[in-house]
Amino acid sequence: MWKEWNTQPGGYHPVTIGDCLHDRYRVIHKLGHGTYSTIWLARDERSHIYVAVKVCTAYSRAPEIDVISELSKPHLLSDIGRTIIPSILDKFSIQGPNGEHICLVTRPARMSLSDAKNGSWISLFQLEVARALAAQLVIAIHYIHSQGFVHGDLHRGNILLQLPRDFDYLSTTQLYAQYGEPVLEPVNRLDGQRLPPGVPQYGVLPIWLGEASEKITLPESRIVVSDFGEAFSPGREMKYESHTPLLIRPPEARFEPTKPLTFSSDIWTLACTIWDIISQKPLFEGFLTNEDDMTCQQIDALGMLPTEWWKKWEARQDKFTEHGQLIKSSRSPSRTLEDRFELNVQRPRIAERMPPFDSSERDSLYSMLRSMLSFRPEDRPSARQVLESEWMVRWALPEYEKIRSTDDKVFGHK
Repeated sequence: MWKEWNTQPGGYHPVTIGDCLHDRYRVIHKLGHGTYSTIWLARDERSHIYVAVKVCTAYSRAPEIDVISELSKPHLLSDIGRTIIPSILDKFSIQGPNGEHICLVTRPARMSLSDAKNGSWISLFQLEVARALAAQLVIAIHYIHSQGFVHGDLHRGNILLQLPRDFDYLSTTQLYAQYGEPVLEPVNRLDGQRLPPGVPQYGVLPIWLGEASEKITLPESRIVVSDFGEAFSPGREMKYESHTPLLIRPPEARFEPTKPLTFSSDIWTLACTIWDIISQKPLFEGFLTNEDDMTCQQIDALGMLPTEWWKKWEARQDKFTEHGQLIKSSRSPSRTLEDRFELNVQRPRIAERMPPFDSSERDSLYSMLRSMLSFRPEDRPSARQVLESEWMVRWALPEYEKIRSTDDKVFGHK
């Protein structure tokens, strides 16, 4: 936690509960922090709504500002995908002991899909919720791609569930009563000396607004895709390195390092994230996993690598025979995509007395995911083609339409 209040130039800005930022945003609680920012729940004293204020480290420039600004253009409001992208409500700068800090104001979220799973003993979403989450995610990626951008860091931690519509009606007192007052942890120097100027007397534990994954209902499953810090436009720049977590990183980032990444890199991570939503466990697993272990898992699940990749992979000799057969002593038993589906999707659902996927839906889902998980990026479908796949049309999109139709009835949309 000390890093968060580092008073060296370029560090975090010390924010305390009760601060009024930009003469407008009263800090109520803490939402979290990242490598380049702290995020605070605040009350907008002009519009009387709750907002999230992201306070960036000094002299850093949030690269997502330009991307979100382009994706949020007013003339795009009619696109359904636009509603799944965060809007920057306000932007301002503040001066602090570490320098100047850019601040972004957005609508607060309830929690990420990672938070929902981590808050659960069983790490499963109800079947209709999982379908609706996947549908919205594909709609959002199709929209992002249609505007010329690759998200570049798609995973369940960057998919946020929206807060209920009536959250803004809570007073600060009611919010504390329902979710708990800020828990303050004293900040002390290890040498016992006085804190440097600008370091707050306490740290704040983040508020928990969430719920266990299995308790999320269909009306509560509206999402926002966040964190565009790795987003890029292939038409304007060439990007060769993927910072997506290794477990879901597209294989071309390893085997074709001299070729720029394209929209298809998002399709691979999209497939892995959809799997993560419907399953109890990720498609590929491992703690402190290296690239060779990841490639082994990918071959286990999906079959042989393209010939040119196979030949350049030096570690293959320790893992496989020249005919691509797993050397049994090197790893746990091989599991195909179908094996993993049965083990991590169907059986846990049955064990928790949740309905599993029936055979026709399962086969349709297999077909969609297998195409998205093609090793060669040029063989993967576009986001539009994923959106038009049988599983999306017959099972996923209808669940999302139930959410939209409910919203239309409640809010009088046409």
